[in-house]
Amino acid sequence: MKPIAIFRHAESEGPGYFATFLDRHSLPWQLIAIDRDETVPARVSDYSGFCLMGGPMSVNDPLPWITPLCALIRNAVSSGIPVIGHCLGGQLISRALGGSITPSPSKEIGWGTARAEDNDSTRQWLGDWLFDTGGQADVFQWHGEMFSIPPGAQRIFTNPFCANQMFVLGPHLAMQCHVEISAEMIAAWSTSWPAEVRGLNPLPTTVQTPEMMLANVPARLTRMHRLADQLYSVWISGVSRSL
Repeated sequence: MKPIAIFRHAESEGPGYFATFLDRHSLPWQLIAIDRDETVPARVSDYSGFCLMGGPMSVNDPLPWITPLCALIRNAVSSGIPVIGHCLGGQLISRALGGSITPSPSKEIGWGTARAEDNDSTRQWLGDWLFDTGGQADVFQWHGEMFSIPPGAQRIFTNPFCANQMFVLGPHLAMQCHVEISAEMIAAWSTSWPAEVRGLNPLPTTVQTPEMMLANVPARLTRMHRLADQLYSVWISGVSRSL
């Protein structure tokens, strides 16, 4: 089987639970470290799927890898090779498919909720999870920008602070939140918290302190990773069909 390419844009924002899930299902993957100047592959046919992780930069920044990576995403979509994106990765998918990236009405940092939309795509992607939970998810956030829904895609999660939390287009999934997060990643990201909240006084209700983010982490991760298992399971079913 061809590997799934995982694009890392910052050393602290690796594949996390996504890699754990792939390993559990014996699916090969290859890390492409953009943060270490590895180049964007020229051919989509060398891979069975593409995963894009997060990062502190903006899709609107004039970085040399953004244009070729967006071209790769478009080629993968046109070739029927599934693409999945987390936070910055979701924004890259939106940008590649004709969406736009703009400042969020409110920065979201820490644990928050997202509500599943009532549509056919939501039911397809969420399955039994939707009925067992009532469509409410606890998710981890760390972003100050948001994506629009590109033409032909459908939103499957929303919240009052950032309406577009997830969208799907066929076998492709873009997320603004971080369902891949681990306890170690939360601790590492918390070191940058002072810089992230500079100028936010008082803190908005959508921004938590590191102490709040790290409280009761095992139980919170267990709940969120159940959602991740559901989403990733549907996504890899598209990978198997693309081989």
